[in-house]
Amino acid sequence: MAPGGPVAEGGEEKGGPRAALSGLTTRGRSFLAAGVAAAVCAYVLGQSDLLRVGILLAVLPLICVAVLYRTRYRVAGSRRLSPSRVPAGSEARVRLRMDNVTRMPTGLLMLQDHVPYVLGPRPRFVLDRVEPGGRREVSYRVRSDLRGRYPLGPLQLRLSDPFGMCELTRSFSAYDTLTVVPRTEPLPPVRLGGEASGYGEGRQRSLSLAGEDDVIPRGYRHGDDLRRVHWRSTARYGELMVRREEQPQRARCTVLLDTRRSAYQGAGPDSAFEWAVSGTASALVHLLERGFAVRLLTDTGSSMPGEGGDGFAGATQESADSAGLMMDTLAVVEHSDGTALSPAYSVLRGGTEGLLVAFFGDLDEEQTAVAARMRQRSAVAVAFVLDSTGWTQGADPAGPVEDRLRQLREAGWTALAVPSGAALPELWQLAARQRSESAVTGGTTGFSGGWS
Repeated sequence: MAPGGPVAEGGEEKGGPRAALSGLTTRGRSFLAAGVAAAVCAYVLGQSDLLRVGILLAVLPLICVAVLYRTRYRVAGSRRLSPSRVPAGSEARVRLRMDNVTRMPTGLLMLQDHVPYVLGPRPRFVLDRVEPGGRREVSYRVRSDLRGRYPLGPLQLRLSDPFGMCELTRSFSAYDTLTVVPRTEPLPPVRLGGEASGYGEGRQRSLSLAGEDDVIPRGYRHGDDLRRVHWRSTARYGELMVRREEQPQRARCTVLLDTRRSAYQGAGPDSAFEWAVSGTASALVHLLERGFAVRLLTDTGSSMPGEGGDGFAGATQESADSAGLMMDTLAVVEHSDGTALSPAYSVLRGGTEGLLVAFFGDLDEEQTAVAARMRQRSAVAVAFVLDSTGWTQGADPAGPVEDRLRQLREAGWTALAVPSGAALPELWQLAARQRSESAVTGGTTGFSGGWS
């Protein structure tokens, strides 16, 4: 930016001499007022010495304004976040860099960056003289216990004269965004029950069949391994035929987050809804690391990030990229105004799920029946049910919650109640044990499934 000059890189120039006069500090205005008053009194009383004092007091702040306004140097500013995406409760470092891009030194510079109040106090720095072509770097830390996207900026630069008579403020136009994502917890690599058809410990399956008579051959291509030649088909078709390459398909999982406003009570970092969001994030990251193609689904029927026709992520992206996209979505997810789970059920009804992991809030009898029907399209279904009343009152889930859990288990779910302050890794292992016990006792029919 170029105080007093044209618009410079990174900054905005506003006003002219009138704007410079408006930058007079309290000290400058006091000197100006005292000088004018002394000059008037000198004229009335005929005191020439007093007139000289009045002129000196009035001219000094005006000279400071003129010198500061006509100072022609340019300063380029930049901001860098490290990292730009952090979990709630973690710190990020913001680095500010100022470059003097002219051939004359700067005066005293005061920096101030605008940050939302939830990230901490507004940072302010004082930079001494910056030599021609020189640079100065300062940094500060920000931290938030609340997830979300927070704008940082604009950066303001204040120029002051040595006497403190005048200050000019210039603003850079650049903004940066800090994304605070939900906290995640590492989950143990447990398995529920036996191997599932199409997924499990290996997380991949071959579309070609195992039987020798069921092999689907294709014509030989230059470079094919001769060990893959299928001699029976070669004799039948009269040309060299090879076994078709295996086509791996990743195991699929849907993580369902219930965001209904009516299903949760309380607010803040320790509320039941925030626990559900954090649990959803932990499950997504864990399953992506295990090689699953994952879909994030909400009660409104929204599927995120919606890659491809089936809405699953991870099949054509790196797991880290897929996790980042869904974490950005969870960073800003809020309560929905809906009262039913039927939109999510409509999405699940249209396909066949391998693994379904759901985080539910309060369920009434009607919504419990809808959740029970979701199990029909999944090989394995695990539900974590949060009792908001228990969270707000600090009591263990009981009564209606146990009835809802029983209905879900009868429908084939592995359903667990989530008490206030529960640790998801422990519940994750408990779900695996319940699933194993159900498989041994024959409590689940029609499917055999596992997760890792």
